[in-house]
Amino acid sequence: MHPLNEYISKQLAEKLKARKVVVWYDPRREFAPFIGELRGGARTGDEAVTVAVGGLAARLAEFDGSLFELRAVVEPFVCDDAPSECVIIYLPGCERDRHGSVLMELEKAGECYEPQLKRLARNVLRQRYTDGVIDEMSAPERVSYEDLARASSDTSSTEPPSVLKSIFHGASGNDGIIAPWLASDGRDAEIESKEATRELVKLIRSKLGLELPDDAPLPRLRSISLRYVLAGEFRGDLSGALPLALDSIPAPRTRDEEGAVRELAHLLRTKFSEAYPGMADRVEAELGLDAAAISAGTLGSIDTFRFEEQALLAHCGDLVAQKKFDQALELITGREQSFWLDRDVGRKAQWEACRRMAELGALGVAVRAAVGKASVDANGWIDAYVAKNGWFRLDQAQRRLEAWVANLDDEPEERPLGIVRGVYEDACRAMADGFTRALVAANWAVSSCLHQTRIFSEVVSEQPKPVAYFFVDAMRFEMGVELSERLPKSVEVSVRAAVCALPSITPIGMAALQPGASSSFSVVEQGGALGARIDDAFLPDLTARKKFAASRIPKLSDIALDELLSLQPSRLAKKIEGSQVIIVRSQEIDHAGERGFTFQARQVMDTVIDNLARAIRKLAAAGVEHCVLTADHGHLFFPSDRDESMRIASPGGDEVDLHRRCWIGRGGTTPSGCVRVTASALGYDSDLDFVFPLGSGVFKAGGDLAFHHGGPSLQEMVIPVVTVRMKTSAPGRSSSGPVAAIGLPDAVTNRIFSVVIQLDGKNLSLFSTELVVRPLLMSAGKQVGGVGMAIDGEFDRSTGCVKLEAGKQVTVAFLLSDESVPSLRVVIQNPTTDAELYRSPTDIPVRLGV
Repeated sequence: MHPLNEYISKQLAEKLKARKVVVWYDPRREFAPFIGELRGGARTGDEAVTVAVGGLAARLAEFDGSLFELRAVVEPFVCDDAPSECVIIYLPGCERDRHGSVLMELEKAGECYEPQLKRLARNVLRQRYTDGVIDEMSAPERVSYEDLARASSDTSSTEPPSVLKSIFHGASGNDGIIAPWLASDGRDAEIESKEATRELVKLIRSKLGLELPDDAPLPRLRSISLRYVLAGEFRGDLSGALPLALDSIPAPRTRDEEGAVRELAHLLRTKFSEAYPGMADRVEAELGLDAAAISAGTLGSIDTFRFEEQALLAHCGDLVAQKKFDQALELITGREQSFWLDRDVGRKAQWEACRRMAELGALGVAVRAAVGKASVDANGWIDAYVAKNGWFRLDQAQRRLEAWVANLDDEPEERPLGIVRGVYEDACRAMADGFTRALVAANWAVSSCLHQTRIFSEVVSEQPKPVAYFFVDAMRFEMGVELSERLPKSVEVSVRAAVCALPSITPIGMAALQPGASSSFSVVEQGGALGARIDDAFLPDLTARKKFAASRIPKLSDIALDELLSLQPSRLAKKIEGSQVIIVRSQEIDHAGERGFTFQARQVMDTVIDNLARAIRKLAAAGVEHCVLTADHGHLFFPSDRDESMRIASPGGDEVDLHRRCWIGRGGTTPSGCVRVTASALGYDSDLDFVFPLGSGVFKAGGDLAFHHGGPSLQEMVIPVVTVRMKTSAPGRSSSGPVAAIGLPDAVTNRIFSVVIQLDGKNLSLFSTELVVRPLLMSAGKQVGGVGMAIDGEFDRSTGCVKLEAGKQVTVAFLLSDESVPSLRVVIQNPTTDAELYRSPTDIPVRLGV
């Protein structure tokens, strides 16, 4: 038997297995020869005969003029609720009556079959021929079952088998021939030598609807076809007026042809991704699309050409500059999987910057509106700031944007970035002004929030010992929240807000964290120096504070964060052995900000959070389960110094100390836009006065600073108190693990660079098909960078973790946050245990600017 018979029999058998009864309408009598083959000869009577269909026994009943007679013939086989035999009811020359058929009951109980001969035959003939050849074979109106049966036979075909299929052996479908031919001229010589050009032309005409010249050389045919495919996809995705350049390119005429064009273009991008940029760039240049006046708003969701991504990024920047932040975010979300972005980390980083700008802008507008409606109750202001989705998220979004922009080799467009920064500053100014006025109305007292001077007595002293007490200089409330989110889910962690002592400067805030501050604390001048007094102790500087803490806290250890991170686990355990309280000091944020290293401060803020999380895990490995992290004060942070119009002249008088956000002294004047408060009004036993700007302005205190603190804004005064319990465990050990990194750079020459990571199958559990990991950049025991984006993988921006799936590669974009390191290593950790799953075999030198 021939292949066409076998194919139809298989289709029919599957329907019989599923429904037992098949009512087959054949109005053109196309399948009468097949029924004859099935019957095994001429029809000899009106009764149903037994036939074999695809290895299945069935009864065949045929229409011969009377539907009632036909129904009576099959009645004995279908009279039960569940027919015991399979039945084929064949109706040649008969159209189906969909509303009043005599056989309606049988049609509903079984399956009504109305096949088209040429369509079924095409599926069989594709085993030997391309669609172009099949079109020619089946084109004649009177082509018969016998004709198609002969064509499907290996021995009696009227056409030679496809030459293209032999050239593109192993190709799947017609696209499997056209796509590799468009992508490469490597088989052109063979196509010419085997005279398969005509077959190729017929295939493209059949599949895509494109008429090609029969006598053109293959390079020209390829050029015409490629323009047709890419222009067709681009045209179908465009919502506005077509550029003139497309007038010369014919368009697909049917929906099937449009679908075929889209599928082929998609196949070129996915299966021939290395060649596609060259092809697309060539067609883009030939059509002059990059210079055409095409509105970015009319471009669709498919980036056929490179210029589309570039135009849309510029359009996204325009939306941000117009403060249409929600529209920008919608556009960005729709472009996250662009072909061009997945191949260019630098461009994807620009889109990520635009996303962060839009997020900050949207939050800025929302917070500014909420601030305008806030009451004069100071407690209400703090509650609104620290709520789960409170105003602090605005500062979080600002830090994330500024940290990201600081790592880009090319900053985003100046206008949208400036607009968003302006939105943030406007919101900060309104928040600072409103909150300061609320404090004045409340006589500088807030009752709903823990005061900084009570953190040691009410939080630290209540913790089981040993306990680590972190002093993180200038850590804002939002950074404490983010720290809690970056810790493993198994860790017990809570974040509450506290209000720091005024003025919000380091000597005062750090003293307020000392034992005894809850019962005796004043800000005073002594010997011409400003400091805090607890009982009879005057604490103007770090030396005095360390001496004081040692006298009040038995079995105290004091260590800098940098030293803690660099110590080996055994040496750390020995250093803190027997300690009941371990003070851990971090000055990285304030150090970078206060010294005017604005660019470095923007980079370091994210890294400090990760290094604090590492320190907590490292202490747990050394036997310290409990930690309390807090700050001396927060900060206001802008990308550039305050405008001259926002700089305020010093009040004069007997000046004891002057900072950008506070004046401390006696007498003098109160400048416009400022508020004065006496030390006694703040509860201090002192004759000092304090003058603070109402908004976000600064005094002319010297220095070119964009990093400010000392005043009474929410960002400066509201600090986090993070309480952590992490069960002690053995330190994470290096492991060969199931993770591998591919494409490590010979040297780091850009702050953003990409590496491919994957589960390589080695040591992978039988039941483990996915794994969450934390990729890091490490140098001398410190984290100096992390992942900012992931391509083709699930990425958690809050924790820096990436989900890997077995057999799937993920490209991660690392951000180097500390440019000063001479070298680094790529490390991939288990985020729960800190165990190393991968470490790059050698140090990778850092050579920025090379």
